[in-house]
Amino acid sequence: MNYSTVSRRAFTFGALASAGAVAACGNGIGSRGSGMIDARVEATLAEMYRTYPNTRQLSEKSNGMLVMPLVTEAGLGFGGAYGRGALRVNNVTVDYYSVTKATGGLQIGAQQYAHVLFFMTEQALSQFRRSPGWAAGADLEYVISDRGESVEADTTTVLAPVLAAVFGRAGLRIGATLEGTKYSRIIP
Repeated sequence: MNYSTVSRRAFTFGALASAGAVAACGNGIGSRGSGMIDARVEATLAEMYRTYPNTRQLSEKSNGMLVMPLVTEAGLGFGGAYGRGALRVNNVTVDYYSVTKATGGLQIGAQQYAHVLFFMTEQALSQFRRSPGWAAGADLEYVISDRGESVEADTTTVLAPVLAAVFGRAGLRIGATLEGTKYSRIIP
């Protein structure tokens, strides 16, 4: 093994460790109560409705919403994201979930953001709840763009089984997509 191999491995390990450490910051990993998650969910929904009023109509039409109040994402070559939130059906929390994401490629920085998934069909909600670990893909329709601008919810968008709103970004990392993001049920 030569010096450059050791150096690359040390860099990779350092990047992954720092991404994990940053992802843990501010997500309440040490405070494992459902009460804290529920309070953050309520505050996130209030902020989303205030900032993007069209999302209130989407929530009324949806069969359920997964609310992730705080997702921390960091990367230096390799990166990751982590957050916790709640699945709400008829304005009642029915389950708690974590969100994780691993990324690789040319990247540097960290950011925090909130996101909400609107399950517009009963089938989409059922598939999500039955899944041992549901992964978001490129087929999500965004109702709020990655620049934070409100997008009109037209007929095509409303017919999508799952809609996503990503908002409240803070940090020094460009873009926030949910592709490749995995959601898993947790017990807080």
